[in-house]
Amino acid sequence: MRDILPDLRARCRDGVPVALATVVAVHGSAPRDPGAVMAVDAAGAVLGSVSGGCVEGDLYEVAREALAGAGPRVVAYGISDDEAFGVGLTCGGTIEVLVRAYVSAAERADLGALLDLIAADRPVAEATVLSGPAEAGARRVVRPTGDGPTVGTLGSGGLDAAVTDDARGLLSQGRTAIQWYGAHGERRMQEVAVFIRTYAPPPRMLVFGAIDHAAATARIGSFLGYRVTVCDARPAFATRERFPTADEVVRAWPHTYLESTEVDARTVICVLTHDPKFDVPLLLAALRTPAAYIGVMGSRRTHHDRLARLRGAGADEAALSRLASPVGLDLGARTPQETAVSIAAEIIQHRWGGTGRPLGELTGTIHHPGGPTGTR
Repeated sequence: MRDILPDLRARCRDGVPVALATVVAVHGSAPRDPGAVMAVDAAGAVLGSVSGGCVEGDLYEVAREALAGAGPRVVAYGISDDEAFGVGLTCGGTIEVLVRAYVSAAERADLGALLDLIAADRPVAEATVLSGPAEAGARRVVRPTGDGPTVGTLGSGGLDAAVTDDARGLLSQGRTAIQWYGAHGERRMQEVAVFIRTYAPPPRMLVFGAIDHAAATARIGSFLGYRVTVCDARPAFATRERFPTADEVVRAWPHTYLESTEVDARTVICVLTHDPKFDVPLLLAALRTPAAYIGVMGSRRTHHDRLARLRGAGADEAALSRLASPVGLDLGARTPQETAVSIAAEIIQHRWGGTGRPLGELTGTIHHPGGPTGTR
């Protein structure tokens, strides 16, 4: 959604009807995760993608039907011998896609309000009925407690309450999922399928050390959808000119800044200072956070010395096992840019549980199971 957000908001502001095709479920190998969106506007323009080209042609026709008045519906695409080069997924998986149109002024206003929240990095979840006795396509927009009103109904107070609770739970985790309920929100029942799409603010990447490798890492972090902060205590190095793609550049002692800023379970920390007077207090602070990844630059000799210093400062082995050091995957990187790719590759591997081996050497599914973070 974030990839096409500016164009979608412009269409809502200009009163242009639009249909959204959203991946709601994936079975087996598929190019995009649940939450991927393709939009078709009233003039026939296409924004975004849900499969990298396999089924977009057919979805375009379904979206045009929705714009012409057809109601919301879920369509499924898989693979068979006669479908592989038609509208099937040649990767071998199956996807289910919700298609709905926003045609009236009220519908466009509701969509525009959601898009404005996403653009402002405000956490929000959208719950949509997919099937069951509740009205297909019924929609409810949920925000964290105390952060704004909940808008829309799924048809019953009990269902609204249950979905609101679950949406807030998924939002806190940055997860998107289909949840099942009874017609009135009863738990452990399989009558009503509700797709809950969460839009959490982008996860953070904290880069410590204002060196050339940090500039390249900041650039690739932004490309991957992180909100990037570069921190260094040296004013001559921590400048906006040196880090034009970073969301913020902070001049502070690294450990002091880390102890005062927000770090959650989606945050990645890249320590590129390789200077003990910065590294040891910074890493002690990092190991006290729930950060998803803590990567540390340095040679093996530097790393062994660093571990000894951290043990001497009280860090235990369980904590030290969280450190990815020397940082990055073995790609044979030489330049700062190549090193940044190596670091990014390790972050992605850590997030999704990949092996780091060439896909051509492996068998089985290409796409690892898991859920999206809500940053897309």
